[in-house]
Amino acid sequence: MIQVMLWMPVAVGLLCFAAPRRAVPILAVAGSAAVLGLAIAVVAGFDTAEPGLQQTVNESWIPDLGVRYQLGVDGISLFLLSLTAVLWTAATVFSALRTPERRRIYFFMLGLGETAALGAFLAQDLLLFVLFFDLMLVPFWFLIGAFGGENRIAATTKMIVYTLVGSLLMLVAAIATAILASDQVGHLSFSLADLSAHTVSTSSQYWIFCFFAAAFLIKMPAVLVHGWLPDAYKAAPLPVLVLLSGVLSKVGAYGFLRVALPLFPQAVVHFQELILVIGVGGILYGSIMAFTQTNVRLIAGYSSIAQLGFITIGIFSLRPDGADGAVLQMVNHGLVVGAIFLVVALLWERTGTEDLVRLGGMAFRAPVLAALFLIVTLATLAMPGSANFIGEFYILIGVFQSKIVYSFVAAIGVVLAAFYAIRLFQRSMHNRKPDGIASSELSLRDVAVLAPLVACIVGLALYPGLILGRSDAAVKDKIAATCPRLPAGKPQPGWTGYAPIPVPDRCSSGHPEISVIK
Repeated sequence: MIQVMLWMPVAVGLLCFAAPRRAVPILAVAGSAAVLGLAIAVVAGFDTAEPGLQQTVNESWIPDLGVRYQLGVDGISLFLLSLTAVLWTAATVFSALRTPERRRIYFFMLGLGETAALGAFLAQDLLLFVLFFDLMLVPFWFLIGAFGGENRIAATTKMIVYTLVGSLLMLVAAIATAILASDQVGHLSFSLADLSAHTVSTSSQYWIFCFFAAAFLIKMPAVLVHGWLPDAYKAAPLPVLVLLSGVLSKVGAYGFLRVALPLFPQAVVHFQELILVIGVGGILYGSIMAFTQTNVRLIAGYSSIAQLGFITIGIFSLRPDGADGAVLQMVNHGLVVGAIFLVVALLWERTGTEDLVRLGGMAFRAPVLAALFLIVTLATLAMPGSANFIGEFYILIGVFQSKIVYSFVAAIGVVLAAFYAIRLFQRSMHNRKPDGIASSELSLRDVAVLAPLVACIVGLALYPGLILGRSDAAVKDKIAATCPRLPAGKPQPGWTGYAPIPVPDRCSSGHPEISVIK
């Protein structure tokens, strides 16, 4: 099932070149809906009693290089696959209802991008992960460069330069990891299972982790390496921006959980505080910048930096509850930011502007739009009762237990989110309607695109355990990789013995067998 889900989007994209021109949007929508159906089936068939990978595929691909076609689903990737399918369906339907120029190329690139994103979440071979990670650059380069707005060429050039540097660093790091681990594995292998069971030396882990971290932080993007974001967000078509911010940014955060923690545990612990500083810096910087912007795209873009900062510190709290919250928040943020950019697109169609100063009065004649946007706004500011609140609460609890100072500083971002989220809603919906601005209610086709995303946001608010209950075992497994591994029955110098008793650190929860008495 996961192989069909993986390759169906690009296959449908290729069929678009053979289909009649008028049938291309219908074919693209049908393909994305079929992928969504398969994603729902994968969730429904997921065995919560089985903590490991499910629906695995493991075939030899390039045997001389130790590369395997290895796929699988666990609790971490399960709902990221669903998020990808949901947002791609929404973006495809929105685009199909507006029939872009050069529709065959447009929908083919959308399909290629979906296959690349799904592949990154499914890959269980390191080189295969890198290939899918890099493949995502190609369709978005074309989608922004060919279908974007003003200054799209400069924007795509800057985005490609940033992301290509990170991708090249990651490729070098992946090859180095496999080569350095080959003596312990017994042969050259890129399998994540082999590499996590035979980690490289601590000194090698340090520089390899830095290479991977650079690629992941650029993809998110994080503060200090976010220079491509403003231009790309202003130039990208809004349906494409739904995918760029809602899905692609999560691949970077997912990479930390899937690759960095199990393969480079000593380096993760060593650089924990540095990544926490970057994450907290992103929360504060993104929140402040979102409050000072008047372009609604950039408000959403900088708020994404802040939310990804929360996700980062949740992962690097190195606590199961913090990482659980990060996984939940990845899905929450993807749904919320996707809905925000669709609202931005609807506002632009009705007003012809994306300047918050020139917006206003939409709620008087578009109460349904205002009501849906209000739900999204409340989720953005993590109102108690929303799934975003649960995600941020888990994250802050994890950071509090690990590094208490960072949790207090990060909590400031929760307050700042209320300022920029309410400001965006108030000025666009309830300010006095400027002259020359038309406000009209949502059409049925617009409701068909936006309402399902809002329904997903409300559904997760009512039942966040849908994600937390399925991700917990996989998250604990990744966090356990960063705990010290002392061989049983072989006391090390300076250690007097072992005892299975709990100790007040991140490694004791759920793993008493690694507690140590000195």
